[in-house]
Amino acid sequence: MMRTEKFFVNGHELDVELAESFFDRLRGLMFRKTLDAGRGLLLAPCNSVHMGFMRFSIDVVYLDEDFRVKKIVRHLRPWIGFSACFGAWGTLELASGEVNRLNLQVGQKLSTACEH
Repeated sequence: MMRTEKFFVNGHELDVELAESFFDRLRGLMFRKTLDAGRGLLLAPCNSVHMGFMRFSIDVVYLDEDFRVKKIVRHLRPWIGFSACFGAWGTLELASGEVNRLNLQVGQKLSTACEH
């Protein structure tokens, strides 16, 4: 089971699973049926994602090591989607539409529980 950490952005709280091992990052969200609002999966280190074996679209937020947003990809489609951000340290995968709900912007920094 993956460890979970709380992140905060624009007054919203996110429960984020941390995919820290090679196998957790490889599996990612594959084979899951959904990802609820307010939840996410952080793959680190990771600078690209694929949508093979995925059942639903996701929003992808590329982060640097300080959790600052480098790039945002909305509605990455299941099975055929691929995205990369060279120079990113990690990717935060969210349910499709979460980037808009959270009002995430490039350059913005996510806070962790210890910084909040």
